[in-house]
Amino acid sequence: MPDVADLPAKRVLLAAPRGYCAGVDRAVVAVEQALETYGAPVYVRKQIVHNKHVVETLQQRGAVFVEENDEVPEGETVVFSAHGVAPVVHEQAARRQLRTIDATCPLVTKVHHEARRFASEDFDILLIGHEGHEEVVGTTGEAPEHIHLVDGPAGVDSVVVRDPSKVAWLSQTTLSVDETLETVRRLRERFPALIDPPSDAICYATQNRQLAVKDIAARSDLVIVVGSTNSSNSVRLVEVALECGARASKLVDKATELDASWLDGVTTVGVTSGASVPEILVRGVLDWLAERGFEDVEEVVSAEESLLFALPPELRRDMKAAARAG
Repeated sequence: MPDVADLPAKRVLLAAPRGYCAGVDRAVVAVEQALETYGAPVYVRKQIVHNKHVVETLQQRGAVFVEENDEVPEGETVVFSAHGVAPVVHEQAARRQLRTIDATCPLVTKVHHEARRFASEDFDILLIGHEGHEEVVGTTGEAPEHIHLVDGPAGVDSVVVRDPSKVAWLSQTTLSVDETLETVRRLRERFPALIDPPSDAICYATQNRQLAVKDIAARSDLVIVVGSTNSSNSVRLVEVALECGARASKLVDKATELDASWLDGVTTVGVTSGASVPEILVRGVLDWLAERGFEDVEEVVSAEESLLFALPPELRRDMKAAARAG
């Protein structure tokens, strides 16, 4: 029987940055402050962010999640999710006299502005993204006559445009950076005059979290990504981990979904979380691992983040008014 001292040391490589990005933090705090300011219930169209724990926690505080505006009683408050909405959603809310708080991530709002600008110049817009994702639906709604969805490299060959000399591309902000670059490369082969967006299409947080996973994947037998299955950026982290050398990668919402059999033959576990995941869920995973001998945790820092976004202006206005009245 081998001496304990001869056994490989168990360790955890904890990716940084991980978890909440500035846009998610802004959206979640917007719902919390709306509940404080207006009182429950506050309605939220779609999931405010794609994380089960966050949604359930806000529900317990009085948030009511709905699919569409017509489920919100006239005159009530509705918060639009971080993923953004099409102009028609704002119009529907106005007809129902709803008080709206737009918690769209400012980086998604920037993509909406770019879609409108390209459309005003009569470009065909090739939107790289996943069909049906809320962010894609919202962006498409800004210029439906001009936007063509391209779902990854495999979708490039089927693209049809009016004028190959007037084509621009945009993308969903939570995609795989490498896959998006490959999609753009193939699009440019077909359309050499393809125009780039004026700034990074993939949001800074998505890029940073993918970079962090790349830094730990090759040294990890197993990479655990904390995040929900409907979270695009979390799913991408699993894919990136596998592409960059991890022997296995698993997506879990929380520690109770972990399986001890995954640790068979494993000495190094990488841990990270998607951009809509609160740190408490990561801590739960680390505690679970520690109970199984993985007590040595090394944080691997790949980038520093300091960006903060102000709360939606309509909410800040009402918070100030409530403070004065109080």
